[in-house]
Amino acid sequence: MMGSSLLLAQFLCLLLFHSHSQPAHSSSNFSSSVQLCPGDQSLALLQFKNSFPMTPSSPSTFPCYPPEKVLWKEGTDCCTWDGVTCSMKTGHVIGLDLGCSMLYGTLHSNSTLFSLHHLQKLNLSYNDFNRSVISSSFGQFLHLTHLDLNSSNFAGQVPPEISHLSRLVSLGLSSNSGELMLEPISFNKLAQNLTQLRELYLGGVNMSLVVPSSLMNLSSSLSYLQLWRCGLKGELPDNLFRRSNLQWLDLWSNEGLTGSFPQYNLSNALSHLDLSYTRISIHLEPDSISHLKSVEKLYLSGCNFVGSNLDLLGNLTQLIELGLKDNQFGGQIPFSLGKLKQLKYLHLGNNSFIGPIPDSLFKLTQLEWLDLSYNRLTGLIPFQISRLSSLTALLLSNNQLIGRIPSQISRLSGLIILDLSHNLLNGTTPSSLFSMPSLHFLLLNNNLLYGQISPFLCKSLQYINLSFNKLYGQIPPSVFKLEHLRLLRLSSNDKLTGNISSVICELKFLEILDLSNNGFSGFIPQCLGNFSDGLLVLHLGGNNLHGNIPSIYSEGNDLRYLNFNGNQLKGVIPPSIINCVNLEFLDLGNNMIDDTFPSFLETLPKLKVVILRSNKLHGSLKGPTVKDSFSKLQIFDLSNNSLSGPLPTEYFNNFKAMMSIDQDMDYMRTKNVSTTYVFSVQLAWKGSQTVFPKIQIALTTLDLSCNKFTGKIPESLRKLKSLKQLNLSHNSLIGCIQPSLGNLTDLESLDLSSNLLAGRIPQELVDLTFLQVLNLSYNQLEGPIPLGKQFNTFENGSYEGNLGLCGFPLQVKCNKGEGQRPPPSNFEKEDSMFEDGFGWKAVTMGYGCGFVFGVSIGYIVFRARKAAWFVNMVEDSAHQYGKRLRRKNAPRNGGRRY
Repeated sequence: MMGSSLLLAQFLCLLLFHSHSQPAHSSSNFSSSVQLCPGDQSLALLQFKNSFPMTPSSPSTFPCYPPEKVLWKEGTDCCTWDGVTCSMKTGHVIGLDLGCSMLYGTLHSNSTLFSLHHLQKLNLSYNDFNRSVISSSFGQFLHLTHLDLNSSNFAGQVPPEISHLSRLVSLGLSSNSGELMLEPISFNKLAQNLTQLRELYLGGVNMSLVVPSSLMNLSSSLSYLQLWRCGLKGELPDNLFRRSNLQWLDLWSNEGLTGSFPQYNLSNALSHLDLSYTRISIHLEPDSISHLKSVEKLYLSGCNFVGSNLDLLGNLTQLIELGLKDNQFGGQIPFSLGKLKQLKYLHLGNNSFIGPIPDSLFKLTQLEWLDLSYNRLTGLIPFQISRLSSLTALLLSNNQLIGRIPSQISRLSGLIILDLSHNLLNGTTPSSLFSMPSLHFLLLNNNLLYGQISPFLCKSLQYINLSFNKLYGQIPPSVFKLEHLRLLRLSSNDKLTGNISSVICELKFLEILDLSNNGFSGFIPQCLGNFSDGLLVLHLGGNNLHGNIPSIYSEGNDLRYLNFNGNQLKGVIPPSIINCVNLEFLDLGNNMIDDTFPSFLETLPKLKVVILRSNKLHGSLKGPTVKDSFSKLQIFDLSNNSLSGPLPTEYFNNFKAMMSIDQDMDYMRTKNVSTTYVFSVQLAWKGSQTVFPKIQIALTTLDLSCNKFTGKIPESLRKLKSLKQLNLSHNSLIGCIQPSLGNLTDLESLDLSSNLLAGRIPQELVDLTFLQVLNLSYNQLEGPIPLGKQFNTFENGSYEGNLGLCGFPLQVKCNKGEGQRPPPSNFEKEDSMFEDGFGWKAVTMGYGCGFVFGVSIGYIVFRARKAAWFVNMVEDSAHQYGKRLRRKNAPRNGGRRY
């Protein structure tokens, strides 16, 4: 039976071959008896495949999933191989589809691929060619009609030889390394020669030198044009929107692109339009809306709207997708949107819409994605939301919604994402939410929810965030059976208790585990150090855990953030932490660790934060043994231990990240991973304990206070120019205050109190114009206190306990000849009338002017740097009173304060 079927298939193939004048394309299921592919082409294919012997260890490295490895068997007809298409007439290889085939490595210009001269279609998309340059040899494929190199990690210049492919109908170069560039000469040749081009995908290609007007030179047959994030600058001709064949136009995120969206004569073929994050002026008026009747997907996020009436969008009843996020729209959400019956995607996030969620939205029964997050919506979540039976994503976060979560949401059986975080929702969480069959994301954090956590019956859950609520009780054991779980955040509920079960180590895909600031007790499961190479964040700080820190951290782990602060952990810091080569954040502070300084941490090349304060560390810091140790360190806190010996001068010389001023306003977070986690920390900051829910990248602090360090303040500290806070207080430091500390021009807080420092306060410190907190109390300083700038704002507490100091703001007057004076101006240097010094009247006048000047400068600095100063602007009055009492009773010889 099978033999007769095979003969029949062969007969039909031969019949087709003879009956068509144009060659047909064979697929891999045709019998090799019809036509074997030439041996040289079969060999070329095998050699091409074998030139990529190495593949990354994880399939997730590739931009598609699941990737399929190329499996070709030598000695068989290559026309039967997966991805290979041959000509029925000649047997030549005319098609090669290796998209998402786990090819990894460099594509060389002498590759045997380029010997396949008969190729008509070539797809190498979704591979990783390791930032290879696109070879000029691609220009040899003169028969090519389709070339797809999207998402394959190419870099360098797009070769002008691409313009030789005059038969090209489709060209894809989008989503490569970010370093792929198309220069004006190459683009102009491409536009001139590729006259049959219908699809052009250049998303992410650097075209910053290409003049937007040259886009008009592209083929008149063009129907798809993708130019997102190309760096285009200048005015876009409005005739581009009028091209008769243009169906798809994507200009997303070309922030330098200007021009106006035409209000008439728009292409009737246009069905997809994305002008998001450009500066193209858009007028939504009746005339312009009437010309958008063919558009089905409209994205106008972050746009330059001028005099627009959003109610008119309700007339575009053909719309399937509408994106209007990141604008400044106010008022209530237009009721007319309820007329868009075919709408499947609606994104109105990050605007300023107010009022309740309109009932008209619940008429959009085809809706699959609804995003109203980051607005000012109020009122209850309507139970009618269950009418949106096709919904897969419901995002209502960062509003002012109140009341209980309606249990009717659980009727949305296809819901994958539910984000109700950052609202004012209260009551208990409906247990039915934990049983929704398709749910992957359950994000209810930062609300006022209370009660126990219900059992998790939904096996599909991957991301659970219930942090910052008022939940209590124990973690339900069912959570440990969610085998696909990637994120579990239950932090800051205060009343979650019980032990952390070692069964948690069965969650092999877990990337983020944050159970901090609760009441968990018992031991930390030792398996947490090595149960998963994919774990990125482990935060168990602020609990009642005891015992030892997990001692084994496996090689190859990807841990970035490790925080056990504020528990009752004892023992030593395990040396196996050196296996965490990607570790950026380590906080073991406020425990009972009895150890010497863990110098092996210097081998971790990415470490940015080390906090070991308030433990029982002892011994001296011996200095680096590894080149460039701690070179990325930005926060270093060893305060409240028993460390001794001189300050670690050689370490200071390695703190490269503290030497250059970084104006980056972003925050420390996990990067280049599937799950983002913003780092948080608690620091002693400007005299009080402060929680930073986000750590700005520019934040740098060095705190070695309350130890037993001796010797002088090292000169090497002057190199740390980006320091925001320096605290060396409550040690036994001697010598003078280094004038070179005046080089720390970003310093906002300087505390050298309770030491044995002598001599005068350097005049150079007056140049620290951002200095907000200064504490030099309880030393052996003498002489006049400098005047000028920030020094005119400090009070007695900054200097008390130094019997030899005099001048403002102290009551002790300086003797004649050593009186205070502000930094000399050029005028003063030239005026011989004042060479003999000041009398008391001149001092009084100088002080008055200086005070006004200091207050003025302080106000300007505060306005300019309010983000850096605002954190601790308000302090508790009781804390201030207690601090004054401690200062009053502090020992004169600089002894420690406990």
